Amino acid sequence: MSQRQGVDLSYEDGVRAVELARESVESYVQHGQREQPGSMREAFYERTGAFVRLESTRGRGSLRGCAGGYRSGDQLGHVIVDAAIEAASEDSCGSEVSPSELPNLTVSVCTVKNVVLTDDPLADLELGTHGVAVDAGEGGWLYPTVPVENGWSAREYLDRTCRKARLAPGAWQDDDVVVTLFEGQVFREREADGSVEEL
Repeated sequence: MSQRQGVDLSYEDGVRAVELARESVESYVQHGQREQPGSMREAFYERTGAFVRLESTRGRGSLRGCAGGYRSGDQLGHVIVDAAIEAASEDSCGSEVSPSELPNLTVSVCTVKNVVLTDDPLADLELGTHGVAVDAGEGGWLYPTVPVENGWSAREYLDRTCRKARLAPGAWQDDDVVVTLFEGQVFREREADGSVEEL
């Protein structure tokens, strides 16, 4: 196992991260433009990974987009902007977010703190602490909060991450499949464009 430290965000940093992701989505969807992070909070200059998820509040709710990466050489502020734009694009969930959807989207951001390369993911994985990334197939990842929200076991969590990478469940046990665990802080809107909570 190997680890590296990342950045610890304050609650205020987390709120700004979510605001920046929302501003980036809106600028891209409404004007086709890339939002600039502008004058960033100090933590946003750290070079670390981040993920952005967009979820619809319509009907039973559904994932509308997700993008990002657990490693990056870019500053966090720029990583959030790029992930938000990618999450809103057709490359994410097959169809681009439309302007009419914006009032019904909740935005969440997961910033990466520690990255753990593991030879034994089942033993090293801590539910509720670790996100999982699979670097094979199309590649796939899931937030640290997802298995807790869905009541999954560690094995089911690994299997579902493999499925997201378009691999067979259980592929995480194959020698040629690289599984990376990452810790992250997750901040999300409680409701569309509403107050932000840390999970």
